[in-house]
Amino acid sequence: MTETVENAARADRRPPRDKRRRPRFHRAWIVAAVTFVTIIGGAAFNSLPGLLIDPLHTEFGWTRGEIGLAVAIDMALYGLTAPFAAALMDRFGIRRVVAVALTMVAAGALASVWMTASWQLLIYWGLLVGLGTGSMAMAFAATVTNRWFVARRGLVTGILTAAGASGQLVFLPLCAWIVDRHGWRPASITVALAALVVVPFVWLLMRDHPADVGLAPYGGTYLEKPAPARGAARRTVRVLFDAARTGPFWLLAGAFAICGASTNGLIRTHFIPFAHDNHMPVPVAASLLAVIGVFDIIGTIFSGWLTDRYDARRLLAVYYALRGISLLFLPELIGPDVQPPMIFFIVFYGLDWVATVPPTMALCREQYGEDSAIVFGWVLASHQVGAAVVAFLGGVARDVFGGYDVVWYAAGALCAMAALMSLVIRRRRAPGDAADGVPDAPQPVDAGGLGR
Repeated sequence: MTETVENAARADRRPPRDKRRRPRFHRAWIVAAVTFVTIIGGAAFNSLPGLLIDPLHTEFGWTRGEIGLAVAIDMALYGLTAPFAAALMDRFGIRRVVAVALTMVAAGALASVWMTASWQLLIYWGLLVGLGTGSMAMAFAATVTNRWFVARRGLVTGILTAAGASGQLVFLPLCAWIVDRHGWRPASITVALAALVVVPFVWLLMRDHPADVGLAPYGGTYLEKPAPARGAARRTVRVLFDAARTGPFWLLAGAFAICGASTNGLIRTHFIPFAHDNHMPVPVAASLLAVIGVFDIIGTIFSGWLTDRYDARRLLAVYYALRGISLLFLPELIGPDVQPPMIFFIVFYGLDWVATVPPTMALCREQYGEDSAIVFGWVLASHQVGAAVVAFLGGVARDVFGGYDVVWYAAGALCAMAALMSLVIRRRRAPGDAADGVPDAPQPVDAGGLGR
């Protein structure tokens, strides 16, 4: 009798049957597929700036520094918007935020077709596209994964992370061919259409939470949809101020800024113009850049495996040191034709491109615990600020020196600095290791500037 009463009580606590149904094909996979396509559509613009520096310079007479400034604003806003993107999605919903973000990217790319002054480039490419792509940064994939999946989170995270590289693989050769055959305006229109086409799929198929369709997350149990979060943005800022009082934050952020400078700011923005200066056809250079996107998927997965087994600080030091050495040799490898040493550089650089992310995230977790995701968001912002600075200064250097060689040498030296910064991050002691038995915690920066 007692057992019957207990069973009845448990049944009363269960959600209605339609909220516990487990369909053979879970809706979460549809949401993940839409997210994948959305990231590809949003990433289309990232293929464009490097292709258009020379055409814009030729048609309008704008300096490469002016064009690089627009790319710099885009990258900086991408990074600075990212920490707040999750808060926006919590407050207003994934579907609304992403639909607006795609529309902003499309508007910026489309409006650039009619621009006549460099200040318009700053608004269209820099402001509109930067805010749009920043709202679809890593926070988008992380939010979808956390809400819709309990099982297979690692798999889904890996797939969605690969979407950006997949977009590069698809759109770089396509846009390069369009620019070469039909000019830069049709390529810009293509990017705008790629973003707009995805909007109906987001609006019709994306849902903010499994509870919206009466489902449990994939592999989990049913949870009611939480009320719109308030104060998330305030917490994001508070965590920044707390982390900024510690040495490891500045070392991680500084090294990751150099990471962004030597990848998005340098290679993604200036590799194609650099190759064109050395008489390599633009479609060939774009194809090489797309191949980097293939190998960065492999490199990231392998780096995650290594991070589980080795000291993350030493891994970062090795990654940055090898990257710096490769950049020093690049001016000697480039030429009109693709030779085996150039292929080796492309494969190596692809493997190293985002290999820094897993150990950087691991160090954020080690140092900042439950705030590590927000701290990593700010470290990612430093990555984009570093990219923005070099996207601008790289163009200025090309205008001043008539070539890019000095940029590659400077980037190589910066990577050596990032390797040293990674090594001097002090490991946080495990709870209980301190002599007084009090768990260790990040300490404010000391007089030496390195904190703990």
